[in-house]
Amino acid sequence: MDRVVFEGVGKRYGKQWALRGVNARFAPGEVVMVIGPNGSGKTTLIKCLLGLVRTTEGAIQVNGMEVGTDPEYRRAIGYMPQLAEFPRELTVDQLLRMMNDIRNARSGSTDDRLIEALGLEALLDKRIGTLSGGMRQKVSAVLAFRYRPSVLVLDEPTAGLDPVSARTLLEAVSEARRNGATVLITSHIMEEVQQLGDRLAYLQDGRLRVLLAPEVLLEVTRESSLSRALPKYLDQLPPSHVESM
Repeated sequence: MDRVVFEGVGKRYGKQWALRGVNARFAPGEVVMVIGPNGSGKTTLIKCLLGLVRTTEGAIQVNGMEVGTDPEYRRAIGYMPQLAEFPRELTVDQLLRMMNDIRNARSGSTDDRLIEALGLEALLDKRIGTLSGGMRQKVSAVLAFRYRPSVLVLDEPTAGLDPVSARTLLEAVSEARRNGATVLITSHIMEEVQQLGDRLAYLQDGRLRVLLAPEVLLEVTRESSLSRALPKYLDQLPPSHVESM
């Protein structure tokens, strides 16, 4: 069964369509890199999946549960926003304990390996408000992976991270994929897209134009890099065409 399903999804703000006619199915154990220019609909797509905004048309399902009918589906999702906002007066340890309470997590049920891997053990007693942006991103990464989600949604996850921490995070993504998680990652770094993504989903003007494996794009265009292959491929598509595999 597909883990995440978009069926004719559209979202309109006033007279402006931010998303229109999005159809996609994402399977367990795959990483999908969601890319596109600014204003293409990437953020709206994520917000619709998370239930932060309601779709204007169409439906989204996560693990067979329709988004918008029961918030229980959110328990299956780990989310790392691009800019994490946490209560500034809490310590890191207090934040983790608070999230355990919200999640009703049993003792020993959480995956805390990223705390050590990202060097956060020494910061557990530090207040969130005293942490740098990069450190807050690390806390956000820990929370995204901590409850062993079957769906991971990571919004520009390596932005603001040092190279070593970025590599640690991407290794965690690869492990999650091996364990059967469906991972959606927004990124502007084409090297990450080419190396990590099983498929890339390219949005443009609110429409899903391409949903293909990176190697397919490279093969069809006879290019060695996605930064050259993708625009070359898009030039060959009719304006409203969607290519998927």
